[in-house]
This record gives sequence, structure tokens and C-alpha cells, in this order.
Amino acid sequence: MIGRLFRRKNIDTAPLARLVRHHRIGVNVAGDAIETARNRLALGAGLFVLAFAAISLRFVDLTVLRDGADPGLAAAAGGSGTDADRAEIVDRNGVVLAMSIPTQSLFANPRLVQEPVEAARKLAAVLPGSDLADLTAKLKADKSFIWLKRNLTPREVQQVNALGIPGIDFQREDRRVYPEGDLVSHVVGYAGIDNVGLAGVEQYFDAALRNGDPVTLSIDVRLQRIVRQEIEFAMKKFDAIGAAGLVLDVKSGEILAMVSVPGFDPNLSRTINDDARFNRVTLGVYEMGSTFKLFNIAMALDSGKVTMNSSVNASVPLQIDRFTIHDDHPQSRWLSVPEVIKFSSNIGSAKIAEEVGVDIQRAFFDKIGFLKPIKIELPESAAPLYPNPWRKINMLTISFGHGMAVTPLHLAMGVAGEVNNGLLVQPTLLRRSGPAPEGQQIISTHTARNLRQLMRLVVEDGTGKNAEVAGYVPGGKTGTSEKVGAHGGYRKKSLLSTFVGAFPMTDPRYVILVSIDEPKGNKESYGYATAGWVAAPAFGKILQRMAALYLIPPVNDPTSILPSLAPKKPAPPVTKPATAPVVAAPAAKVQGGPAVASN
Repeated sequence: MIGRLFRRKNIDTAPLARLVRHHRIGVNVAGDAIETARNRLALGAGLFVLAFAAISLRFVDLTVLRDGADPGLAAAAGGSGTDADRAEIVDRNGVVLAMSIPTQSLFANPRLVQEPVEAARKLAAVLPGSDLADLTAKLKADKSFIWLKRNLTPREVQQVNALGIPGIDFQREDRRVYPEGDLVSHVVGYAGIDNVGLAGVEQYFDAALRNGDPVTLSIDVRLQRIVRQEIEFAMKKFDAIGAAGLVLDVKSGEILAMVSVPGFDPNLSRTINDDARFNRVTLGVYEMGSTFKLFNIAMALDSGKVTMNSSVNASVPLQIDRFTIHDDHPQSRWLSVPEVIKFSSNIGSAKIAEEVGVDIQRAFFDKIGFLKPIKIELPESAAPLYPNPWRKINMLTISFGHGMAVTPLHLAMGVAGEVNNGLLVQPTLLRRSGPAPEGQQIISTHTARNLRQLMRLVVEDGTGKNAEVAGYVPGGKTGTSEKVGAHGGYRKKSLLSTFVGAFPMTDPRYVILVSIDEPKGNKESYGYATAGWVAAPAFGKILQRMAALYLIPPVNDPTSILPSLAPKKPAPPVTKPATAPVVAAPAAKVQGGPAVASN
């Protein structure tokens, strides 16, 4: 059209046509460029959305699905690298003894920290207990990951976040918490900062706990607290350096209480020293003194070589080679078997052992488990010490508890087996359900009954009178031994005073052991620091409080079930009534002195 119009006017239209054609090309080129830019912008936005979605999903995975536990990060940090929370440890009634709570731990990528000196100064100001030089060194390290502080408090997390320091961040972890503090510390033990068990049940069941399997103990924290209080009272009263207490169910083998003092707070594991960590019940290996007379008499009665009617000559000390065996409370006469126990005669016990012989004695202690460690659910379990070769002199001294050393747990286990109709059940720290486990018959039921009578005699009329609790028929044995020094030889003023007993002796259910380490006599004990004065009273108090806790009824007529071996008191003489009024004479003053024997 344009060409025709301009041709009519004789105008050259070629330049104009070229101009229009170029204009159309320019318009098309500009449209193509805009369309290309629009497509590129949409593609970039799509990629940005995808990247943001991926980051969001990863954030949800870390903080919600996995509770922030990145296996790679945990492994790089030296942690366990597992996603499962460490399971709880509870007592027999479900009371929580160990649990895990989520916390935040602070780490850094030093390569991203721009001003390490200034950053360290700021961090040290808000992290109590931090060392400025240590923080500075860590932030200057040529590493991509380093821990700065583990298990921060919520306030510390808030304060560190407020600093806004680039290159530092938080990792969610689990912190092990022990609600009962030092009450059950030697049993439960503790886990390290990376949730790995380092002592006690925490270490023994480490794999199970890390897999999320809870552990239910046989311990009753209520009874644990009673035992703890009473042995600490005795320890303080007699200025002792330590103490141990144990309660054992003789039927099931369950340990209801296990206390070692001094203890430690597992919540403060970095402050635990070796003395506090030491479990006197399972690691302490001691000569148990006259408590061993229970095993010596049981062995002799069960062998048939000695009966309850047998008697031995204890009128003079016993000489063997260069050694002389004396009695602490010499009667200087022949003694019956019950009197050997009642007066805790070393001479009588040694002469009874002579009737049996070395081979039978060693075999008996092997049978009751005194020649090997006890298989208990603790890594802290010591082996006994015994003579090798086992000679006659060893036989004689072992008969009254010298020359062989075992743990208090060994002693309680052996006594439990003897009073439980001779059936020894292996002790355990796990709660048992169902019927009682099978045990090993170590003595006959007849011998066990005789032994219960002898143990009852000790409390009724012997060295353990201070353990008596009316109505509950306790029986037991005192044992006072001199501790062996670091370079050999006995330390005469360093005593271990132990009382081990059971109740009720008509049908024993529980064994209680109390051991006081290096007690000192006082006015109340007339200067004595022996078991009859130191450990027996604590036994009685534990029994009394335990009976109230477990609602254990008293025994109505114990002598009808278990006849007493104590001599009967003569009946008062019968006198005719006076025809005239009788004026009573003033009571005579009695001089103070020990009321019971003290071995």
C-alpha cells in the first residue's frame, strides 16, 4: 500500500521499505530477548525454591525427626554416634535412678571464626568455669570442628546466641542425670560426657542402655536410705573412716540395699576421687574375723565329725609352731560347741577345725564360693585372698577369720546360704519375678537349723546382745579384725568391726550386714571399738526400721519353732508374806562397765 501511494507521487520508496523492514526485525529481536530473560528468571526462582525446600526438610529432619542428633557430627565429636536415647535405670519400685535429658553443646568451626581472640573473650564472659587461654587456642586451631563446652544450661545457650559470633553453633545431646545423687552411687555408677558407662550398672549394662533397654534393679531406695543413715550415724559416732551396709533377700538372692561410705555424686563425675569411687561391699577384701566361726561350725557339723554335744578344751592357749592362739574372752575351761560361738572362742574354733582337716575346710570354702569373685552385675568385683599352699596353720587361723580375706558381699552371701535351709542363691542386683531361682545346697537342713540356733544364741546371750530387737528373733555373729598394713603385718589399732545377721531366725528372710572401718572407742562404748559395740547396734536399728517399712509382723512364740540355747534364768524364790511391814533397802550403786562381750 505504501509503495503504491509513493509511486503515484513519483517518490522512491526503497529506502523507506528498508526502514520499515529493519524496524520489524528490531521489534522481533527485543521480544525474543524479553522472553528469554523471563524464562531464565522463572528457572532461577524454581531452583531457589527447590534449594530452600531441601534446606527446610533437612532442618526438620535434624530438629524434629532426629532430635538434632546428627550421626556424622556426633561421630566427628567423639560421641556414640547413635540416635537411640540412653535408657533409664530404676529401682524395684520404679523410682528413677538414672535418666537422660536433652541439652545443647557448643562447638566451633575455627576456620570460620574471624576474630578468635575477641570471640574467646566474649565466650569466657558468659560461660562460667571456662578458661580464656583454652578457648583462644581452640578457636585458633586449624580444624573444622572442635567442642567448646558440653551440656550448656538454657541461660548459657541464650547468652551465647546473643553474642552472634560466626563459626560457632550448638549440637543437641543427652545429659545423664541421677536424681538420687550419692544415695545409690556405687550401684548405679555413672556415664561419661559422651553417654558411655564408666562405672557400676551404667558400665555393666552399657550396650543395653545405649540400645534403649531400661534396667530395673533389685534395690529399694527407701531401704537404701535407711541403711545409709544408720551406718553413717555409726561411722560418725565412732569416728570411723568408712562403712559398708548390705541387705540381702536370702530366698531370691536380690540385694535390696548396698551402701558404701564415703560415696560420690555421679552428677559431678569430674570431682570423683579414688577413695569415694571405691565400693567397700564388692571391692573391699578384708579378713572378717570371728564371723568366719559360723562357717567353721557349719562345716564341722555337716561333716559329722562334730555334733552340738561335742566339747573342746579351751583351758589354755593353743601353740602351733611359733604361733600362739589366744581367746579375747578366755573361759579357761572346756567349752561346748554352743559356748564356742557364744564366747567367740578362737581356741575352740581352731580345735574344731582340727577335727575336720585341711582338705575338707578348703573344699567347703570352695563350695560356698569364697575362692572366686562373685558374679554380680557390677564391673567392680574383687577376688578373695587365700593361702596357697593351704597348710595346717592356715586351717587354724581361717577357722576364726584370719589368713583369708573376702568381700562383705561374700560374707553376706555365705550366711544367707546357711540360714536359708542350707540353700545358697547367687546374689543379684536385678529385680527378679516369678518363683525363687534354683540354688546350691551347701549344708543340710539339719545343720542349717542348728546354725540358726547358734546365731540366735549370740544375740540372746553372747557378743551380739546390742543387735536384739524384741519380737523379730534376730541372730548373727560379731567379727572384729585387725587390718593388714600396706607393708604386711597387722595394725592393732586399725580395726574392721562387722556384724552379720538374719531375721527372723525361725524362718530367715533377710540378711543384714554392717561393717565399720577403723572405728574408735568412746565413753558410751567404755573405750571399745569392737563389733558388739559398734556394728551390732546399727544392725538392730536397720532391722527395726525395715520391719516398719515392710510391715513385717513380730513372731509370737519363737521358742516353739526354734528352741533357745540360752540358759534359762532361775525362777525367783517363793517366800511367805511377812507378818510385819518390810522396808526395802536402798538400791546398791553399780559401777559402770561393759554390759556385753565385745568380740
